[in-house]
Amino acid sequence: MGQQEDKKAIVLAYFGTSCPYALVAVMDIYTEVQKAFTDVEVKVAFTSNIVRRIWHKRQDDRAFLAGHRDIPKDILYVKGPLATVADLQDEGYRSIIVQPTHIYDGEEYSDLCEYVRNLNHIRTIKAKYMPFKKLVIGRPALGKNGPEYDYHRDMEVAAKALCRDVALAKKDNAALVYMGHGNKFYSTGVYAEFQQVMRHEYHSAQIYIGTVEGFPSLDDVVSAVRHAHIKKVLLKPLMIVAGDHARNDMAGDGDDSWKNTFRRAGIRVICDIHGLGEDKQWAQIYVQHIRDVAHDSHIEL
Repeated sequence: MGQQEDKKAIVLAYFGTSCPYALVAVMDIYTEVQKAFTDVEVKVAFTSNIVRRIWHKRQDDRAFLAGHRDIPKDILYVKGPLATVADLQDEGYRSIIVQPTHIYDGEEYSDLCEYVRNLNHIRTIKAKYMPFKKLVIGRPALGKNGPEYDYHRDMEVAAKALCRDVALAKKDNAALVYMGHGNKFYSTGVYAEFQQVMRHEYHSAQIYIGTVEGFPSLDDVVSAVRHAHIKKVLLKPLMIVAGDHARNDMAGDGDDSWKNTFRRAGIRVICDIHGLGEDKQWAQIYVQHIRDVAHDSHIEL
C-alpha cells in the first residue's frame, strides 16, 4: 500500500433534492465552502437513497438532460456519504471532514455520525496503513447535544442569519411562519425552542415555526396565529432547499397545503419559495462549523 500523502477533503452531506430548480441551494452552499477553503477538495453527497436513485436514472434520460444542460455532473452521479468518503480515501485523501447541512441533531445527523464513528473503528496491523489520518464530522446548523459547543449559541447565530426573512415579513406587515420538516420518530422540540430564540432576537416580530412531521404541527401554528388575531403571514421553508415540500406541502394548490389551510382560516398568505441554502449568511454557518471541527481535530485547512 505504501505511505499516503495527507490530502484533505470536505464532504458536504445533504439530505438531497430531486428537483432541478431546488439545486441552487445545494450549489450555493458548495460555492461558499469552496471559496472559504480554496486548497481543499469539496464534494457533495446526498444521504437520501431515494433521491440518489432518481438522479442516477436521469443519467440516461436524454429528454431530461436536453432540458437541463446546467445540471452539474457531480449531481447526476451523486453518491451517499459512505461511498463519497471511500472514493476520496481511494484517491489519497486521508484527512476528511464530513459536514452535514442538516438543520438539527435529528435522525439524518444521527445516522451520519454512526457512519463516521464506525469507519473510525477500522484498525490495520501497521498504523501507517490506516485508511484515514483524521475522519471527523461537524455539527448541524442548530448545533448538537453535548458540552463541546453550546447549542444555544448555535441557535442564536442561526437566528441572526435569518434577519432578511424577518425584514421581508416586516416590510409586508405579515407574521413570519416557517415550515420545517420535522420527524415522526425523533423529538422535534428543537423547532419550538428555536422559535423562542427567534422571538427573543427579534422582539417586535411575530414568528412561528411548524413542521410537516411532528411538533409543532400545522394545526398548532394556525391555532396560535388565529389566537394572536394575525391577518397576514409570510410562509417560508425552514429547509435547505425549496423542493417538493416547499412547492407542494407549503405553497401548493392542494386543499391540505399550508397556504390553503391558512386561507381557510381567513388569513392572507404570501409564499416565499427559497431554501435556506440560498442565503450566504446561512451557508457561513456551515463554513464556521467546518473551521471549528478542523481546529478541534488539528486539521489545517
